[in-house]
Amino acid sequence: MVADKGNESHQHDVLKSTQTVIHLALDKLGYPEEVFELLKEPVRMLTVKIPVRMDDGKVKVFTGYRAQHNDAVGPTKGGIRFHPNVTEKEVKALSIWMSLKCGIVDLPYGGGKGGIICDPRDMSFRELERLSRGYVRAISQIVGPAKDIPAPDVFTNSQIMAWMMDEYSRIDEYNSPGFITGKPLVLGGSHGRETATAKGVTICIREAAKKKGIDLKGARVVVQGFGNAGSFLAKFMHDAGAKIIGISDAYGGLHDENGLDIDYLLDRRDSFGTVTKLFNDTISNEELLKLDCDILVPAAIENQITEENAHNIRAGIVVEAANGPTTLEATKILTERGILLVPDVLASSGGVTVSYFEWVQNNQGYYWTEEEVEEKLEKILVNSFQNVYDTAQTRRVDMRLAAYMVGVRKMAEACRFRGWI
Repeated sequence: MVADKGNESHQHDVLKSTQTVIHLALDKLGYPEEVFELLKEPVRMLTVKIPVRMDDGKVKVFTGYRAQHNDAVGPTKGGIRFHPNVTEKEVKALSIWMSLKCGIVDLPYGGGKGGIICDPRDMSFRELERLSRGYVRAISQIVGPAKDIPAPDVFTNSQIMAWMMDEYSRIDEYNSPGFITGKPLVLGGSHGRETATAKGVTICIREAAKKKGIDLKGARVVVQGFGNAGSFLAKFMHDAGAKIIGISDAYGGLHDENGLDIDYLLDRRDSFGTVTKLFNDTISNEELLKLDCDILVPAAIENQITEENAHNIRAGIVVEAANGPTTLEATKILTERGILLVPDVLASSGGVTVSYFEWVQNNQGYYWTEEEVEEKLEKILVNSFQNVYDTAQTRRVDMRLAAYMVGVRKMAEACRFRGWI
């Protein structure tokens, strides 16, 4: 019970800090207080109970959430996570971040987010299918290709998206691939979707390195987290000629000054992105963050770089692949120390960008090659990075506040033109 309370309070901080930066961004842009009152919480928050018949014959009731932050620009968009630590406040904060990401990369969406309190690691394939279908039935009235478009997130994947799409299509009584993104290719998925978040982070790292005069070839990179984003990112950076001198997962970290064998580690990792259990000479995640490197990429969970350890970060660039890995106090410390911090709402926006491409392809029934997807992603992310960087320079603010200013402007303007404020 104590752990749950701690988690609730931790997520509360994430929501509060997000609201703090949004308030500051709106203030800098000259919007009145009522705009903040509208944007500080989701316009719609649904809590559902999902009864699932488990393999042992007993019925277990799961709690699920769906937050729709703001639909002034267009339908809401955002992932669904299956995790034991999902809370209402976390889902709210994540939906706000999705709105900001969509604003930064200029997509016709608002932000949405969903979650179910469960541990998929303890569930069978069939139990997961029943839970996935049950969740769609519970939220079906407020989602759809023109209302709210889900996607994969923590511990969900293309198979879970396929079950959800099938369930929604049954309810709707016609095939509806545009209801959800992150699907398998054979069901209307997009090339490049699985690696999109990591590709977007890689583009941001490259652009940040140019600003700091760092050559990616031979650059020393540390990646905290070896899940979907972290592992693909490590591979992309390795292939670009960088030296990955440190990686970590939930159980610890690996460090080698001469560079780790990323291909070997990718072959040995399990389906949950863990590999360090196979090694004896591991270091802690805390030690990993303090390694002397050129580029540090937190790609794990929230609140990893705080005011306690921000002074010990020895990287020229920090690029956030995870959601909320750096606290506001730590952001201030890193910026004052001359470290270029590329915030999560910019760095990890590749996923939602390619999800948008998937939705567009579903709507028009015409599908692009992987090269076309990568070319479009490259153009959007480079322009978005430059826009945020220029805003930070001209407004004399850090990159996080600049990203929030860019991200919130489109939403605020849409609300204004609609006559909501």
